[in-house]
Amino acid sequence: MSYTGIITLGIICLNVLISWKGFKSRTFFNKFEFEVEKVRLYREYRRLVTSGFLHVGWKHLIFNMISLLLFSVMLESHMGPVAYIAIYTGSLIGGNLLSLYIHRRESDYSAVGASGAVCGIIFASIVLYPGMMVSFFGLFPVPGWLYGIGYVLYSIYGIRSRRDNIGHDAHLGGAMAGMLIGLITTPAAILQNMAVIIALAVPCIFFMYVIIHKPYLLLVDNFYYNQHHTAGDIDDLYNMEKANRQKELDTILDKIHHKGINSLTKTEKEKLEQYSRQIS
Repeated sequence: MSYTGIITLGIICLNVLISWKGFKSRTFFNKFEFEVEKVRLYREYRRLVTSGFLHVGWKHLIFNMISLLLFSVMLESHMGPVAYIAIYTGSLIGGNLLSLYIHRRESDYSAVGASGAVCGIIFASIVLYPGMMVSFFGLFPVPGWLYGIGYVLYSIYGIRSRRDNIGHDAHLGGAMAGMLIGLITTPAAILQNMAVIIALAVPCIFFMYVIIHKPYLLLVDNFYYNQHHTAGDIDDLYNMEKANRQKELDTILDKIHHKGINSLTKTEKEKLEQYSRQIS
């Protein structure tokens, strides 16, 4: 096998192995996920990187890895391993740093996924090679810039009217970091592809500005979400489910405190036992 593609293959293998471990062990998952309190108060800065190799489920993992694979071939082969790794890791950390800043006052905010890093690879590829085409197994080829815009719109689509609605900042942060690092390593592309760079950078900067300074403008009802009661993005779904589980556990513990453990129903006892196994 030629050197080209080995770095991407290694990244995909790491994502699959670490995510699979997280699927099996909630303790492992909690130890390495991105969580504001753990990063800011306990200085567990490793979470800025490790959270990018965890995923909520197979659908989340496969979607990110397919997107990475579609855009990695040309970027890795043309830029080489050092620049390629710099874009991937820089986008991953950059996206999480933006999330950390935006959610710095929300100690319980948490997230996982390689979406920020993948966005960085996608947008670096587009600004450096705007004429590239991507396709699934040689079928349905589409312009790379169109897929990239669709990827970000998919992220923005998940924004909805609830307290923790801003769950896609890491995607936009990763996209901006990927474009920036890609252009720093290949400055000649700035003049050659100026129109594409502006077309991608302007909406990203606009949404980042709105998310940071005017988040209330994004508090709009999502018709699909209201009809199907599901999140537009799986990262947000995880955050919502985690908050619901904590609320449910607090209710059970409060009942034990006031009425004793014998007052619990069979269902409540089973849930308490389940929570105990997750943290043991």
